[in-house]
Amino acid sequence: AHPPAAMADSPFRLPRTWWQAAQDAPRETIRLDLETAFYFTHLILVFKSPRPAAMVLERSQDFGETWKPYKYFAVNCSATFGLEDDVRQRGAICTSRYSSPFPCTGGEVIYRALSPPYAAENPYSTEAQAQLKITNLRVRLLERQGCPCLPATPAPQPPQPPPPLNYAVYDFIVKGSCFCNGHADHCVPVAGFKPVKAAGVFHVVHGKCMCKHNTAGSHCQHCAPLYNDQPWQAADGKTGAPRECQSCKCNGHADTCHFDMDAWLASGNRSGGVCDNCQHNTEGQHCQRCKPGFYRDLRKPFSAPDACKPCSCHPLGSAMLPLGPRTFCDPSTGDCPCKPGVAGPRCDHCLPGYWGFGAYGCRPCDCARSCDPRTGDCRSSSSDVTWHHEAPPFQAVFNDSEPAWGWEDEQGFSALRHSGKCECKEQVLGNPKVFCGMKYTYVIKTKILSAHDKGSHAEVNVKIKKVLKSTKLKILRGKRTLYPESWTNRGCTCPILNPG
Repeated sequence: AHPPAAMADSPFRLPRTWWQAAQDAPRETIRLDLETAFYFTHLILVFKSPRPAAMVLERSQDFGETWKPYKYFAVNCSATFGLEDDVRQRGAICTSRYSSPFPCTGGEVIYRALSPPYAAENPYSTEAQAQLKITNLRVRLLERQGCPCLPATPAPQPPQPPPPLNYAVYDFIVKGSCFCNGHADHCVPVAGFKPVKAAGVFHVVHGKCMCKHNTAGSHCQHCAPLYNDQPWQAADGKTGAPRECQSCKCNGHADTCHFDMDAWLASGNRSGGVCDNCQHNTEGQHCQRCKPGFYRDLRKPFSAPDACKPCSCHPLGSAMLPLGPRTFCDPSTGDCPCKPGVAGPRCDHCLPGYWGFGAYGCRPCDCARSCDPRTGDCRSSSSDVTWHHEAPPFQAVFNDSEPAWGWEDEQGFSALRHSGKCECKEQVLGNPKVFCGMKYTYVIKTKILSAHDKGSHAEVNVKIKKVLKSTKLKILRGKRTLYPESWTNRGCTCPILNPG
């Protein structure tokens, strides 16, 4: 028996084994299917029979879907294929060098993939890949020829039938390497590889690259997950430059990144990596800042998993809108933006000279000196009692029922720069009897519609809902205009209205 495996055994250990085609086969095909893409460099065929009068070597780069010729072989290229012979025209795709019937046995066919007109200074270039990369290789034997040798003695012999013609091949030797774009030194079997069990099989090259230079993939054809800061490149086979993939700068808060061409161009071709799924409450192209609602803990390196701490702004005293369960704070320091009259990193108490911590901040004391921060009672006298409103206990989660507090672009911390309308929500004061018992001429319950400071006084449009105390000069319910004292000298943007 002369099976196809005899062509792939060792030509040194088993030099006299061969594959033989059927005698009645005028044409035959030898096909090599590879487990993955390889770099093909050259082929050596050693025939036991006379070499074919015509044959063609072809390759596929898509696992047999399409085929392209490497080289045509023929005794007469012009007559057989209509092609020029490279013996006469250098670089022609057909040759007559390896089609002579002599020697009748042991004749060789040799093909080098980078023989003229093909050449490549850089074996990893696109041009070289187009010529060298293969997934399948096949030899189509198209025309047999016999051995024209004469008998050793010139004595006449009785006529004998010609010996049968058939293709027979000692060795089918394919040389090449695994296809790794210059980013690996050795390869291992791909998943599902089944070794050929045949006597004398040797020098098997596997196809899965063991990648280096921060690359990944079966052929090192892309960058590793966290190394996409620059475009992937094959190594430079001419200069030896590895062209390693560069790591993304994710500050230890991401496991993968991707290359973004817009970011690459915007950086002047310096950095195009965009970190994926930033962890540890960070965000940004490089996970370089804390998310809204978190601030940087300067006591720890930013690469620490707990470098971003949640804001702890008081839900009543802070001035900005909350996002979800937390309120925004300064991402660098954690300080919260406070409402007028409110102080503290968390905006949880009144400034000196202010009182009545609540949804609208704190009110200036109506005293020559400071007052009690909870009741507003003047420190120098206990006879005058004003509004009473205790600061509620701090809540970790913002209450959705609390009013939304918004400022214009100037942030309105000084009424001298606040020319727009100031809208305030009605304040529930508790038991009105407290105010009726005081020495006030009028006690009314109103809703403030608008307020404007005029410099010497203020103009406040209100809707009087209820008159609790008055004199013979009655005050009717409905919309009215009141003229309290100016509040701009107190640094407040919403009106300070004394009861009465």
